[in-house]
Amino acid sequence: MTSTTTALEASVTRQRGIWSTVGTVLGSSRPLSWVNTAFPFGAAYLLVGGEVDIAFWVGVVFFLVPYNLAMYGINDVFDYESDLRNPRKGGVEGVVLDRSIHRVTLWSAALSCLPFVVVLLALGGFTSALVLAVSLFAVVAYSMAGLRFKEKPFLDSVTSATHFVSPAAYGLVLAADRGVAADWSLGVWGALVGFFLWGMGSHAFGAVQDVRADREGGLASIGTVMGARTTVWFALGCYVVGGLALLAMPWPGTLAAVLVLPYVANVVPYLGITDGDCERANDGWKRFLWLNFLAGFLATQLMIVSAMGWL
Repeated sequence: MTSTTTALEASVTRQRGIWSTVGTVLGSSRPLSWVNTAFPFGAAYLLVGGEVDIAFWVGVVFFLVPYNLAMYGINDVFDYESDLRNPRKGGVEGVVLDRSIHRVTLWSAALSCLPFVVVLLALGGFTSALVLAVSLFAVVAYSMAGLRFKEKPFLDSVTSATHFVSPAAYGLVLAADRGVAADWSLGVWGALVGFFLWGMGSHAFGAVQDVRADREGGLASIGTVMGARTTVWFALGCYVVGGLALLAMPWPGTLAAVLVLPYVANVVPYLGITDGDCERANDGWKRFLWLNFLAGFLATQLMIVSAMGWL
């Protein structure tokens, strides 16, 4: 084997290693969940009168990938030890990041977010900057050592809900900072409250499947404090009250309340679950991931119908 061939093989190996690292880091951002943060921003920005302008596109792309890389990548780095013992990890529910790429993941999250944040700050004003700061703080505080809001029962669900509602709130205030007349009517507040309760309920339900594992690992969560059964009832209550809050939206936005029904149906089979068989809630959690696409599709159709005045 010649030295040229050896060098070429070494180069190919390095290239494969680089692309493997890129794929793993990108996978940590949970591509299946990208739409859950990008859609709320874009929808809110347009619904209050914002245009499909540079602020819209920068915001959508930011909340589509970099935001999720920061949120989930930071989580995977600081959850490494527990993820090793979690059989759910390794697929759509999250990768297990090898220690060798922890630093790369954190730097990727920071550097991918930085240019978007700079541009968004330049395009907005003080109010939108404040909301963006709260949103990014919630992303970091949820997982980072020293803060670890995810291990503070009830604050964990509140922070998780903030992850998904803050992009929508940011869309509203960014549009206002850019000259769009702010609409903080009862309907807007109803939508934000309803979405926030959806986020809390969804996080709580997601915690049910890990109740036993978290207790054995010495981790605290809303699920370990209330127990599996009570947590499922809490999630159900959040969905129902969230749906009622959506009724405050003007017609035909009121129809958005119907979108909570599939989530209610998804948790009902687990109302009798116990701590001993909490793992069976994982089937419901997997369905939840796909229900988000259905809800997003129907919400989009409702937005189109509303904008066209067909109802």
